[in-house]
Amino acid sequence: MKALIVDDEKHVRDGIKILADWERNGISEIYEAGNGEEAIQLIQSIRPEIIFSDMKMPKMDGTQLLEWIKENQPNSKTIVVTGYDDYHYMRKAIHFGSSDYLLKPIEPEILNQTLEKAVNEWNKEEVDRQRKETSSQLINEMTPVYRDRKLTQLVNSDYLQKDLFEEFGWLKQSRDYIAALVRVNGKTISAFQGDRDLTYFTVLNIINEIIKKQHGCGIGFRYLSKKGEIVLIFWDKFELVEQILVDIYKTLKNMLDISCPIAAGKTVKNSSKLIDSYHYARNVLLNRNILTESEIRVCLSEIETVPSLKSLIVYSSDIEMAIQTGEIGAFEELMDRIEKDITEKKYLSVKQVINLENEYMVISNKWFKHYNILFKTPEDIEERIDLFFDSNGTFSLEEFKKRKKREITIFLKKVKKRTLQKGNNIITDIEKYLQENFDRDVKLQEISDHFYISREYISRKFKQEFNENISDYIVRIRMNKAKSLLKNSQLKIYEIANMIGYQDDKYFRKVFKKVEGITPNEYRAEYVKR
Repeated sequence: MKALIVDDEKHVRDGIKILADWERNGISEIYEAGNGEEAIQLIQSIRPEIIFSDMKMPKMDGTQLLEWIKENQPNSKTIVVTGYDDYHYMRKAIHFGSSDYLLKPIEPEILNQTLEKAVNEWNKEEVDRQRKETSSQLINEMTPVYRDRKLTQLVNSDYLQKDLFEEFGWLKQSRDYIAALVRVNGKTISAFQGDRDLTYFTVLNIINEIIKKQHGCGIGFRYLSKKGEIVLIFWDKFELVEQILVDIYKTLKNMLDISCPIAAGKTVKNSSKLIDSYHYARNVLLNRNILTESEIRVCLSEIETVPSLKSLIVYSSDIEMAIQTGEIGAFEELMDRIEKDITEKKYLSVKQVINLENEYMVISNKWFKHYNILFKTPEDIEERIDLFFDSNGTFSLEEFKKRKKREITIFLKKVKKRTLQKGNNIITDIEKYLQENFDRDVKLQEISDHFYISREYISRKFKQEFNENISDYIVRIRMNKAKSLLKNSQLKIYEIANMIGYQDDKYFRKVFKKVEGITPNEYRAEYVKR
């Protein structure tokens, strides 16, 4: 550690050098200057941690020197030494960040107390500076995952440590912000051979090149709470946001030949309200009319009157009749009617398609279960819909309908196959009998008596057909029913146990844990989280 003594009187400088306990405070180098100008040259060269300075000196006085230090060497701790017990000098010293104020003649004890205090303050601040420097270096050198995680927490208004505001220099709790949303759809990821990380890395590089380097008013990051989304945060130059978003869309289209729809949120007054701006932007994207053709898909506000969502459930009886015909032609006529209904006003939103897709899954699941056909529900409905947007961002309703026709055709073929099997297989009737009587203890002898077939034959054929014995099959039915009932928070566990055929709720809990891997209460808690 280095110290600099600035005073136009040599005996004062010598006195400080002799009286101060430099070694105990970790100071190994002591320098001297006779005035402010000499001091500035030395400070620029040696960067001292501690500076003692007189206030009245020739050429450049202490006030001017302190002002220069505050601007150019703010990390140094300054101690004013003067023979003038004057409030004016004290006020100036405080204004320019002086650590303390000493009067001549200097008392050794006070001098060393002041020096120790200044050194301790410098050490404490240095630890903080090192931490900030390390954090800044991490942000620059670490993978973008760190930045994405922290900024996702910010948007979500999660608990934020104080140092987050220091790591991101632009982040101030009380200031205006705008969040914007960029949708990275399946077609975009396909352009990068399915490499998601490369997709986000490339797209974000372009986005941040525009908003950070060219304008210095925002930052973009991968929003980890929602697949397929990049969020932009603007904190300045709000009048340029629209043009910046248009520039981003055009640049991505020109450079990568991809269309990433973009929406801007509303201005919010606090960083904790960023989630509101995000939700507004997301609603804008979800409610945009995807039937319109546009060269630039940047949305700045919601449409004034959003049509109510059309439901597929109202067509349940028509769907049942179409299934009974067993022909795809019946579905084609029905699909044309549904299309006419949902596009009645030449308007179709992403939200409407998501709603239709969700209801389609529910209805499909019902009929697949009815015919005991395996059915896998897609994990991400929105990502599934992304497949029907081309590189220009145009949604193909015809391709969407063709996909549904293929799915329904496959389903109808499976139904026909299943129906033929049922006509020739008495085991199917036994299965139905078990499903109707799952809530009581059905013995193999009872089944044998009811269907006039030997117990051995029933046991063997049932195992061949369903790859499990009857008792395990009944347990599976009961567990599926239990999971459905557990979604009703009003039902007690013992009530559910009785409803599915278990008189002892402790035994039910044991069986449920064995089959599902978690307890009934844990399953209920997991469902509530969804």
